[in-house]
Amino acid sequence: MVALVGPTGSGKTTIMNLLTRFYDISEGKIRIDGKDIREWDKNSLRSRLGMVLQDAHLFSGTIRDNIRYGRLDATEEEIRSAAKLANADGFIRKLPQGYDTPLSAEGGNLSHGQRQLLTIARAILSDPSILILDEATSSVDKRTEMHIQEAMKALMQGRTSFVIAHRLSTIQEADLILVVRGGEIVERGTHEQLLALRGLYAEMHANPSADAG
Repeated sequence: MVALVGPTGSGKTTIMNLLTRFYDISEGKIRIDGKDIREWDKNSLRSRLGMVLQDAHLFSGTIRDNIRYGRLDATEEEIRSAAKLANADGFIRKLPQGYDTPLSAEGGNLSHGQRQLLTIARAILSDPSILILDEATSSVDKRTEMHIQEAMKALMQGRTSFVIAHRLSTIQEADLILVVRGGEIVERGTHEQLLALRGLYAEMHANPSADAG
């Protein structure tokens, strides 16, 4: 688990866009399993990546359709299993039509937290080798936030994960934390190592209400 922290506009999202080849790097190399990502077909590269973003993107259709979009040949059992791992099965079964519930454009008839859980279920179903997570849960209540965090932990098991962190409390167990400012990585290390540096990360940790992007 690699976490990226830093003020708004520091370059965290740009790094994610480089990994997914929405931008190509002008120098240096990014490798996956030793292979330069510029040698990958973009569709093949992106099929290995799972993304859960702050804004949950859903489309018109049923809840089942939205989850199955993660892997179109998934069985009903696999869809429900992914929903259970994502802590989404409980609220889905309480809906009048369950998994057959139709969604309006962008899932407007669900809460933000429910939409986020569906995108996590979709990512679980796609079974990616690398995850990119924008773990912001600032607009949901504490109970929903707990469900989302538990679902993300299930999703990250056994995978390489890049997490754009908005709350430092959620990434203290990361294997590596990268502190980004002004388009550069200015600090790197574990939570304990970065606190010991008494630099930008320690300042952000001491003042959690400050902009963490």
